[in-house]
Amino acid sequence: MKQRCTWTNNNPYNIKYHDEEWGIPVHDEKKLFEFLLLDAFQAGLSWLTILKKRDNFRKAFDNFDYTKIEKYNNDKIEELMNNTGIIRNRLKIKASIGNAKAFIKIQKEFGTFNNYIWQFVNHKTIKNTFKTREEIPATSKESDTMSKDLKKRGFKFVGSTICYAFMQAAGMVNDHEITCFRYNEV
Repeated sequence: MKQRCTWTNNNPYNIKYHDEEWGIPVHDEKKLFEFLLLDAFQAGLSWLTILKKRDNFRKAFDNFDYTKIEKYNNDKIEELMNNTGIIRNRLKIKASIGNAKAFIKIQKEFGTFNNYIWQFVNHKTIKNTFKTREEIPATSKESDTMSKDLKKRGFKFVGSTICYAFMQAAGMVNDHEITCFRYNEV
């Protein structure tokens, strides 16, 4: 039997996400935006809640197409507020629209969002050596810096804890426990 990070708790949603995505370096613009959007909606909730609703989010938010999301109007906001398949939080929905606009501005300034976001880890994955999930921090100096800069650029729901979760998801940090079979694979 494969040894996994203990946070998976033998839950099928967590296991699939852990084995196929978590910690793999992401450089695709749409995927980076997807993680930003989902991490913002996760604020105050469990990641498992988001994973269970991920397909609904994908449908509701035009497959995470930030060029469409940035154009959402009040009618679309109301449609999303009535969508029982997603987290219906007006502030988070409005933040996703504003974040799409800020994302596009960064692309124009840096060429790609990827160029911008990976600078916070010097364009390479930080490989940590944690033995247990209790050792894994909720923030880091890199996530603190990222959070401050994203906020300065108009992003919402990008506190340091959310930024660190984003960094873990996007493979900017490898926080697989060293006993996990994925630790050396990513």
